[in-house]
Amino acid sequence: MEAVVERENMKMAYRRVVANKGSSGVDGMRVEDLKSYLIANWSRIREELLEGRYQPQSVLRVEIPKPNGGMRQLGIPTVLDRLIQQAMNQVLQPVFDPDFSEFSFGFRPGRNAHQALLKAKSYVASGRTYVVDMDIEKFFDRVNHDILMSRVARKVKDKRVLGLIRRYLRAGVMDDGVVSARTEGTPQGGPLSPLLSNILLDELDKELERRGHSFCRYADDCNVYVRTQRSGERVLQSITRFLDKRLRLKVNVSKSAVGRPWERKFLGYSMTRQPIVGLTVAPDSIRRFRVRIRKLFRQGRGCSLMNLVKKLMPVLRGWVQYYRLADTKTSFQKLDMWLRRRLRWVLWRQWKRPRTRVRNLIRLGLSATDARGAAYNGRGPWFCSKMWQMNVAYPNRFFSGFGLVALHTQWQRLRNVS
Repeated sequence: MEAVVERENMKMAYRRVVANKGSSGVDGMRVEDLKSYLIANWSRIREELLEGRYQPQSVLRVEIPKPNGGMRQLGIPTVLDRLIQQAMNQVLQPVFDPDFSEFSFGFRPGRNAHQALLKAKSYVASGRTYVVDMDIEKFFDRVNHDILMSRVARKVKDKRVLGLIRRYLRAGVMDDGVVSARTEGTPQGGPLSPLLSNILLDELDKELERRGHSFCRYADDCNVYVRTQRSGERVLQSITRFLDKRLRLKVNVSKSAVGRPWERKFLGYSMTRQPIVGLTVAPDSIRRFRVRIRKLFRQGRGCSLMNLVKKLMPVLRGWVQYYRLADTKTSFQKLDMWLRRRLRWVLWRQWKRPRTRVRNLIRLGLSATDARGAAYNGRGPWFCSKMWQMNVAYPNRFFSGFGLVALHTQWQRLRNVS
């Protein structure tokens, strides 16, 4: 605990919490208010931590939509508790991380999803063309506190730290102003939760290593790569029993399966078939991307084209940055066509009246006959956005002039750099 409250460690934790921003917890304190609060109260808080008397506040329940439907429940700690959890994480991570499996890639310094994907690709390329895709049912809501604390206590002997971790695990959850007790689970949203999840699931990693399996785990998303359907089914059954008996965790039967890597997805990617194994953007990821872009277009109604492109570009850059490992550009090219059609759809809607559309199309170089044929066709804006007249009036280079960089162009640049 002395290492947790040490001045430099707390300063580092403070910088991280401020940089992450985030919403207020149950006390309503904002990140901007944390500094003044610490100036007035830190000596008392430090003393409570060192004496093992500090009591965390309840977490605020927040629901966010899951990518594949449904809602994910987050527990948002107060800003002060986020600071203390971050300081604890900075001390505990170096204690546990060196002994974690080399095939665990989530929430670890120097490791990321791309490394997990490349490892998975290498397994398939070596002939392990079946994947055991395991989904742990409501993992963060079902963590058994006693089992988790027994794993933490193997390396942490300071009872003040152990007691504080348990109090964080058992802190109540506020929902609509009512606080309810929690007897299991670790709330998603706190800086300490990712490390605690890795500590618990490291036992799964060690078991898979002991059995000689080829696997990748990113947080609670674990794939095991095998050579036959039959061996995959045996692995799924035995690991399901292991998780139930040793860690009291349930495998979601409806979402877990043994299949071909090109029929399943992992971290937003899928794979291409042999003989040349490659990574590709999973269809679900493309669908979610389109939904996100549609929402952005709705928010940008009334914006100029230049402002709309400015809103689009950070989203496009971030998306391509993550999916740059894809080995084919087809997905990017199709999305580029769809994006430009969306922009033409915006322009067509902005013109509103047929005579305005005729006038603008003529101004952009079309003949009066072609302009009238487009403006008075009686079809909806989405159909009209794909007409050859709109493609002639607004060629791809027009959008490039507003700063829209094609997805496949960004992907190619990133591939060349790497």
